[in-house]
Amino acid sequence: MEDSISENFPEAPVATSEHDAPQTTWTDEDTEEEDDGTWEDVFKNADDFPVDYSMDFKDPEWEVSEPRDMKVDVREKSCVDTTWMFKLRKNLDQLDSFYKQKELNVLKAREELKACRLHLTELEKQREDVELDIEREKQAENSVAVFRLRARHKCLCAQLQGEEELEAHLAMVLQEHELELCEVEVELGRFLSLRQEVEQEEKNFQAQKQEKHNQRIQREKNIAKAARLRALRAKNEQEKTLQEQAELDQRRRDQFLAGRQKAVVFLKQTLNRMRQKEAEREEKKKELMKRRMEAAASLKANIAATQETQRVRQAKEKARLQKQREYEKRQRESLQAAGVNSIKLMHLQKAQEDLHRKQEEFQERQKARQIEIVSKLLLEEEMKEKLEKRQALLFPSTPPHMTQSAVLKRREKRLLQSILPLPPQPEREESPIRCSVSSSVSSRSDISISPDFMKDERRNEGGKTVVGIGQQECLIQPEFTGLWARKHSDYTGTTDEDIPLKAAHLRSTKTGLERTLASKAGKKSAGGKELKGPAFVSKPEIVLFKDFDVGKTYKKKVVLTNVSHATNYCRLLGVSQSLMDFIAVSFEPPGPMSAGMACEMKAVFKPVLNENLEGEVQFQSATGPFSVIIKCMRKKCEMVVDSSLIDFGTHVVGQTISRVITLTNRGALGTRYALAALSTNCLQLHHLSKNSSSSVQVLGKSSSVKLATSYCAPEEIQPEHESTECITQSDVKSDAPPVSDTSLGVEVSRASQDSGGDGLKESTITGVDQDGSEVNEISIGEVHEGEVGPFASVKLPIVFTPTIPGETKLDIQITFSQPDCEMIVVSARGVAESFPVWVTKPSMDLRICMYDRLYQDSIEVQSRASTALKVTFEVCKELKNHMKILPKTGFIQAKSSFHAQLKFLPRRSLPVDAKSLFDQDTGVLEVPLFIQVADQVRPVPFTVHAVVTTSDLEFDRTKVDFGHCSVFESVRTSIRLTNYSLLPQDFGFVGIPKFINVQPNDGFGTLLPLQTLEIDLIFSASKAGEYNFKLNCKSGINRDFMLSCRAIGVRPLLELSGSVVQFGGTAVGDNSTAVLYVVNSHTSCNEYTHPVPREGKGPIPPVGPRLFAFATPENSEITVTPATGRVLPGQRCLVQVTFSPSLSDDDIRAEAVRLVCHSEELRVQEFQKAIAEASYSTEPKTVNQKETQQDAKKGKKPSINHGSGRLSLREKGSKTSLTPKTDSPFHPPNPADIQKGSNEYAAGKASLLRSFKERYRRYVIPCFVSNSDITQPEYEESVYSPYNTLYLELHCPAVRPALLVISDNGETTVDFNLVLVGQKVLKKVTIQNISSECMKLKSSVLDLYGPFSVLNAMREVRPGDTHTLLLAFIPALAKKYREMLEVSCSKMTLEFTLCGEGLEPLVTCSLEGGVMNFGYVLEKESATQVFTLQNSSSLLVQFSVLLDSLCPSKHSDNCLLPAFLSAHAIPHTTLGTQNYSGQSVFTVSPIGGTIGPGKSQDIAVTFQPDHESLHYRDILRVQLMNKQSMCVVELRGAARCHTMFVCGGDALDACYESLIPNHIYSTAQTERTGAEKPPTPVLLTLKSVYGEGRVMAATRELEVGCIRTAQPVPKKNVEFLWENVAALHQHGFSVDPTKGSVDAGHRRTITVTWMPPAGHTPNEVVQVRVPLILKGDETEVYSITLMAYISHNTHSG
Repeated sequence: MEDSISENFPEAPVATSEHDAPQTTWTDEDTEEEDDGTWEDVFKNADDFPVDYSMDFKDPEWEVSEPRDMKVDVREKSCVDTTWMFKLRKNLDQLDSFYKQKELNVLKAREELKACRLHLTELEKQREDVELDIEREKQAENSVAVFRLRARHKCLCAQLQGEEELEAHLAMVLQEHELELCEVEVELGRFLSLRQEVEQEEKNFQAQKQEKHNQRIQREKNIAKAARLRALRAKNEQEKTLQEQAELDQRRRDQFLAGRQKAVVFLKQTLNRMRQKEAEREEKKKELMKRRMEAAASLKANIAATQETQRVRQAKEKARLQKQREYEKRQRESLQAAGVNSIKLMHLQKAQEDLHRKQEEFQERQKARQIEIVSKLLLEEEMKEKLEKRQALLFPSTPPHMTQSAVLKRREKRLLQSILPLPPQPEREESPIRCSVSSSVSSRSDISISPDFMKDERRNEGGKTVVGIGQQECLIQPEFTGLWARKHSDYTGTTDEDIPLKAAHLRSTKTGLERTLASKAGKKSAGGKELKGPAFVSKPEIVLFKDFDVGKTYKKKVVLTNVSHATNYCRLLGVSQSLMDFIAVSFEPPGPMSAGMACEMKAVFKPVLNENLEGEVQFQSATGPFSVIIKCMRKKCEMVVDSSLIDFGTHVVGQTISRVITLTNRGALGTRYALAALSTNCLQLHHLSKNSSSSVQVLGKSSSVKLATSYCAPEEIQPEHESTECITQSDVKSDAPPVSDTSLGVEVSRASQDSGGDGLKESTITGVDQDGSEVNEISIGEVHEGEVGPFASVKLPIVFTPTIPGETKLDIQITFSQPDCEMIVVSARGVAESFPVWVTKPSMDLRICMYDRLYQDSIEVQSRASTALKVTFEVCKELKNHMKILPKTGFIQAKSSFHAQLKFLPRRSLPVDAKSLFDQDTGVLEVPLFIQVADQVRPVPFTVHAVVTTSDLEFDRTKVDFGHCSVFESVRTSIRLTNYSLLPQDFGFVGIPKFINVQPNDGFGTLLPLQTLEIDLIFSASKAGEYNFKLNCKSGINRDFMLSCRAIGVRPLLELSGSVVQFGGTAVGDNSTAVLYVVNSHTSCNEYTHPVPREGKGPIPPVGPRLFAFATPENSEITVTPATGRVLPGQRCLVQVTFSPSLSDDDIRAEAVRLVCHSEELRVQEFQKAIAEASYSTEPKTVNQKETQQDAKKGKKPSINHGSGRLSLREKGSKTSLTPKTDSPFHPPNPADIQKGSNEYAAGKASLLRSFKERYRRYVIPCFVSNSDITQPEYEESVYSPYNTLYLELHCPAVRPALLVISDNGETTVDFNLVLVGQKVLKKVTIQNISSECMKLKSSVLDLYGPFSVLNAMREVRPGDTHTLLLAFIPALAKKYREMLEVSCSKMTLEFTLCGEGLEPLVTCSLEGGVMNFGYVLEKESATQVFTLQNSSSLLVQFSVLLDSLCPSKHSDNCLLPAFLSAHAIPHTTLGTQNYSGQSVFTVSPIGGTIGPGKSQDIAVTFQPDHESLHYRDILRVQLMNKQSMCVVELRGAARCHTMFVCGGDALDACYESLIPNHIYSTAQTERTGAEKPPTPVLLTLKSVYGEGRVMAATRELEVGCIRTAQPVPKKNVEFLWENVAALHQHGFSVDPTKGSVDAGHRRTITVTWMPPAGHTPNEVVQVRVPLILKGDETEVYSITLMAYISHNTHSG
């Protein structure tokens, strides 16, 4: 051993937790004892590196040194020192342990050497004995014994030799151990100083720790003291706050009382007023009720009158309709007779009348609207007058060029234009034209009114009403309300006479502002020069507010510059009248301004009306007035097109040419536009007007179309300028509105259908069909309508697709939604030519093609030319490498055909080469090919279509790792094989190894386009090892797809006797059990003789016991017993697997909800059925009345229908009671709210069991196996390995049960709850056979000595029948009982759990001492005493009261001797004297019953003697239901024939007597006894005790009593008297008192004392007889015998 220790010694493992840190005594509990340990093994660090002894402890590196360039604080240094101390202590402890181990080795070696030497000595002694025996036998010439002894001697010599060698070896071993021990001792000596240093450090550490502890305690005390102070302060503050709160509450209460007293006065006044108001209200209510009653009577009369009037009107109307029908019939007959189409003519007549009526209604509405507009105009004029008056006060002058009349005229014109726009047609006649069948409908110009016309009418016809102005309506609504929205009462009633007066007054009024400006008009000169133009120039010259929005505010700044030649000034006069409501001018007069100076003005414009405004701002200068022009332009729409003519030129038939026109909006207002062909519309209108004129005579074409449109929309009249202008003109103008083809066609067809005329209908439809048959080759593109924003433009495509050779023209009109935008017409033309060569199949479909596969098709080209033509097939550059046409060039003969071959071989580069032709997402390839014809500019196109798809089959992963697979199991993994082709492909796995299986269909199948198939790869390892292989999947076109696989075969440490368990069909509620074994077959590590457990090519584990554990899933139906265990090598462990199918709670709750809903549906159906029956059973009252009247006429009495009352009630209540209430609809319960044990839960469970269908479940339960025996201390860290896991597969079918428990909600647990010990409780369990077969029931045997029992026998149960089990529970002890009862049949077994608990009855008796003494009672009288039984238990207790005198064995003890003759102090008899009458002396009430929990029961005992006796006695026993006597009471009593008695003496007679009366034996003796009654003897024995040289006095007591009785007696009390008292004194006796009296019901004590007189012999017995006379109702003498003696033994006698 080297002289130094390792430098790694300080790095030894350190105790890092508080449990490892040593306190005072250092121990090492983690150090393992090793028999052959070395010093190097002890000093290993935590990483198990060997220790190097090349460093001494005195090396400065041994101590923790701090760097020179870093300062370590005190806390870090102390922590380092502590860590160093812990490390050092642990190493020293290891060294001590090593020393102890070596010392133990030395002691063991010495003991072994000592034993070996003792054995050697014994062998030597045996050898010497054998040698002596050999010599002895030789002398005796016993050769057999000699040979035997020699063999024994030889064996002993061999043993001696072996023992000597062992002794030498042990001695050498002892020397080695002693040497090692010495070395360790030397090492301990070397570390002695270090040990002392460590001990000193430990003491210091403990001292520091104690000091910290004391500081911490002191700190905690300070904190607690501060907390107490804070709590005290908080308490004081709280008390102060409470006191303040109390004072505040008191003040509030005082205020409340004072306020309440004040409020009482006001409250009384308020109540008086309320009562008065209530009385008035009642009076008003009565008056109102009276008026209401009168009104109701009046209303009733009015209703009756109205009904009568209505009946008259209905009759008149009916008669009128009848006349009209007759008139129409006659007219129809007359027209038919004349040969006219009567139906058509009458229909048109009706339509004309309807139209006339609607026009009249429309005119009425228009008149009302005109009156409303005029009233608004008057209101506006009134407001204008007020505004002018206000401005006249502010601005006294008026410019000369602005007059009031002009302002009024322009203002009125603008307002009227905003209300009534000018019509395009001239005025018509004022008189209305009456429309008939042959007349036309008036045009829209009659309806519209111009402002001039209104002015003339107002000016000329002032006295007429406004209704006479115009007879037509106006549907034009203002864009804004303005002042018209104000509903003022002063102008609503304005008459027509006031209108012209006010208008004339407004036109003649002039404002002061205009007159002032006119007076100052003139030319001014400055500096002798005449100034031309205004003196000030504004910049900008015109203030323009363009494209404004109503509601917004606009601001602009204007600079006014003095352009005159002298100093000038300017002053703001105001703005024009038209801008006064919208323009606000901010201008500050700058004062005198030199020439060239400028000032600013701000104009703020806030538009309210969406219309153009124009005016000026007036200024006054020294040279004259000037103004700044202001223009406000609203947003408008200005639409233009870039070209009004589109010329497509000449093109070949089949081409498509597109041209674009640009529609530009130059205005700031957006609009919607619509494109429509114009020629079709005019053609349809022409047909329409022609048909209309030919069928019906009308004044003009417009009226006919208007009539047709009125049939379509009778409630809506279109404006005239939108309906008549396009139809009346022969040619279409640009400003005509668009009329669509469909709308006009539909209108004409509807008109023809309404009219009913065949001719009109046929002509109209024919015209529309002809128009629809024309196919125009010039069409509008995709955009037919849209929206153009402000200052925006849109592109409108026009497409020319020639189909027929020739010239084509089309006029396209563009209409807009804005009314101020005019319609635009664009003309288009084009010329088409035909092809000489064409392809029979212009579109060739190659369908679906795969990459790298060849596809061919034939191209047929036809020619209509009269000469041969050269054709050349051209393929685009993108498909040069993929497509070819052979031959490329050919000649097609005249009017013949030519065939070419198309070859298509798509390459993988097709998506890259033909990006524009190939859609990579869908795989669609569209190739445009051309045939170039000689002398033809445009080639002949044709198209080849194909869908190119791939032929790839792809796995979802490239590598499959099966992981670790047991040789007893198979590992299944799923891969997904996807066919990315659009064609189905066949596939198959070929050349697969034996240990792999591919499913389904053994790895062969067909994949549909874009189908993904899940394929299962099943790996079954044949032995432990590593597996690396590849699977080859071939497609139908012989393509290979490889899949790499890897797996590791594992042979587990344990085996299962069976890995698959197939349970039989188990009923729900039953269970099935299977038995298997867990086997530990690993007994040897030789892998060549038998297979050994191994993980792949890993090491072979050692032989030893193994642990296993089954992990069953939670809430499953599987139970494994035992779940864990330990198996020794070569042994096996039995395991039971139980399958118990059951129903889930969620399914039961869902079924319960379904049953509740179903029951509710049935209830509703029954309810509806009852309603239907009630409705069918009712009969009309008229029928009953008629029957009653007929019976009355016949002289019969009307039969009384007893059910009519119920029927009428049913009819009355049918509306309320029989109709389902919709206010509270039925809501299904929540499944979570259904609790276990409820009726709904039980019903749901029973329903599921009855309708249960067979189910099959599969469970795979893992069994974890330990790597080693963890019960040993040196087990590895990893207990279980996932690779050694076994798997148990269970197949569990569940079937419908044959038996069902229908009692107690289907519970199989029979709980008897708490039952008193000895009590018998019965319960019933009902079982029903729900199968279709008869079931014979059998039950298991219960414990014969247990508390449970089955009281009835099992029997056979038919399908649907039930059987009831009667179960009994009789507990014998106070404890809990539990037992299982199995009721089985041929298909299943029901298990019932019987449980109950025995309980001791806690009943107590209120009587203490066990004796109930009734005392003395007169004979034939009774005395009663009561005691109480208290039940302290929680159950009902039954009890019974028994008397020994009523038992059969009551005379068994009568032969006993009395007390004075018996050797015992107390006699054994329990019974005393009984009554002569045979009745019991003592009676008990009640003799039995029950006591409720926590209640009590009183027991009354009555003593009734019938003769005199002093020995009435009996025993009362209270027994519970378990025959347990919880209370035994001795009953005593005495009976006397007189009221006096004496008691207290010694017993002289037996405690029993004959029940036969004394007079039966001798009559003479009875007579003598009655004449001369002898005194009653009483013996009183006194015993004086001698002790301590003196004699103590003896004392006895007698009691004299008087019995209280209700019978009349001559004397109520009793007197007693002792006679011959002197004789008593002579013998040392003294009596106190000698005489006295005793009241009824009381006793008096007489004390007798004996003191031995002088000269008394100690052994002499003194006996004296003295009479005691008692006087009561009779006189009775008692002979008192006093016997006294002295006793030296205090315990004798």
